[in-house]
Amino acid sequence: MALCRYQLLKPSHNSAIAVSLLPRYPSSLRRSPRRRLPRFQRRRLLCTASLDRQLIVRYRHRLSSDILHFHLSYLMSHLFLRDQQGLSSEDTSSSITGDLLDYLNESWTQFHATAEAKRQLIAAGFQLLNENDDWNLQPGGRYFFTRNMSSLIAFAVGDKCLCWHWEITHYHYRTMKLIKVLWNTPLYSVGSGFHVVAAHTDSPCLKLKPRTACLKSGYQMVNVQTYGAGLWHTWFDRDLSVAGRVILKSGDGCFIHRLVKVKRPILRVPTLAIHLDRSVNTDGFKPNLESHLVPLLATKFEESHAKSEEKPLQPGSSKGAHHSLLLEVLSEELDCKVNEILSIELNVCDTQPSCLGGGKNEFIFSGRLDNLASSYCSLKALVDSCKSPFDLADQTAIRMVALFDNEEVGSNSVHGAGAPTMFQAMRRIVNCLASDNSGECAFELSADMAHGVHPNFSDKYEEHHRPELQKGLVIKHNANQRYATSAVTAFLLKELANIHKIPVQEFVVRNDMGCGSTIGPILASGVGIRTVDCGIPQLSMHRLHYQTFFP
Repeated sequence: MALCRYQLLKPSHNSAIAVSLLPRYPSSLRRSPRRRLPRFQRRRLLCTASLDRQLIVRYRHRLSSDILHFHLSYLMSHLFLRDQQGLSSEDTSSSITGDLLDYLNESWTQFHATAEAKRQLIAAGFQLLNENDDWNLQPGGRYFFTRNMSSLIAFAVGDKCLCWHWEITHYHYRTMKLIKVLWNTPLYSVGSGFHVVAAHTDSPCLKLKPRTACLKSGYQMVNVQTYGAGLWHTWFDRDLSVAGRVILKSGDGCFIHRLVKVKRPILRVPTLAIHLDRSVNTDGFKPNLESHLVPLLATKFEESHAKSEEKPLQPGSSKGAHHSLLLEVLSEELDCKVNEILSIELNVCDTQPSCLGGGKNEFIFSGRLDNLASSYCSLKALVDSCKSPFDLADQTAIRMVALFDNEEVGSNSVHGAGAPTMFQAMRRIVNCLASDNSGECAFELSADMAHGVHPNFSDKYEEHHRPELQKGLVIKHNANQRYATSAVTAFLLKELANIHKIPVQEFVVRNDMGCGSTIGPILASGVGIRTVDCGIPQLSMHRLHYQTFFP
């Protein structure tokens, strides 16, 4: 047994970027490119030479085929234009909108959004992976994993991800004549890449503090803290409740996570009457977020409960940290005992359901549209683009959806986009498939909601970049890299949209205003993947209830 003369084309595991594992061919071949080479050497050189093409040329040649088929699925799902199973466009739109409303109504928190995504993926035949186990990935396989119950990465491997890449030959021990090829080793196809749509599961909200119990003027109040940059005045005088996850001690002494959602309104933040603050209409409503934004739970009730509230708080005790009434409400929802509740991680949520509205039922009114609408479209694109066993048959790339938590507060958490989660997942996929994957072919859509022009405040928008709700997807630009869009990535997306007659718009913020950001620049710089920032236009961003357009 003898290996061929040149080193095998293996990925470099020391590469700083998992998706930039580029193969190298011998310098002797580069010095004499016109020399007649043996067949197996010519094949190697041919595979490697394809990496030298320019990005736009390679993408332009394959734009209408499979290279961005997954991204096309995302574009069409967000526009509600996909015509499936012989349905008319009207029936298809109604079906997709109904699914979106169901997803929004189920996903009160980032935990519930991830759980709903997990349920849909399992129903579609995706296999749940454990980050702590070894992965055995196969071409044509569909997989996903979650982290912290609030972030998720799902991916589908194309059936044609394998090629025959190196030869192990057998020579006669005396004459050294080639007898036969024993086998070829399958590897991931050179030039195939990751096609990614990334979004996030969290939204600005109020979160319960570690110790919520508070008594004021005969009322039981619940201490909260602000999460993200919300329009906090919109949380006043709304029917509120709580949802999130609870850590319980089970009967066998183990500790478990349980999701909880109290659907009835149990909290409210009342405003001060106009008679007691006449300046509110002239000077504006300026609440103190520490003392004024405290939800009211109940009046001070039964003597036994009141006495228990006045007892010294015990370290680590849920009963001491929270009102007994709140714990009783949670225990009823979870069907457990109060003393089994050890820790809570709850958001304050609006109980008003998501719905269609407007004179033509053309708007979606809902909380958490930023960014659950993008999460839903990303998830639907992945599921629909590989629903049939034949959908991955001719594909040579890996389709991936990444839904992260904590985007609204900078993404710097173990389950946020700032963590190396996607990098590690790509590296593990590369290793499982013995991949020579090229970062030049990787492409990402950073999907986050965009600012639609407000008819009453149109002067707040740059004059020539005012996205309208009914005019299509928005490509976001920022010279200071608050968005990851470049001329190349914007061109690719616009070209893809143009081929399939999908309308797009462009947005840039005014020079005299600050600009928000997304997970796009974080992933582009952290993973080394070309990215375009885009999103669905909407109104009322970061308030309790949002508004977007449905054709």
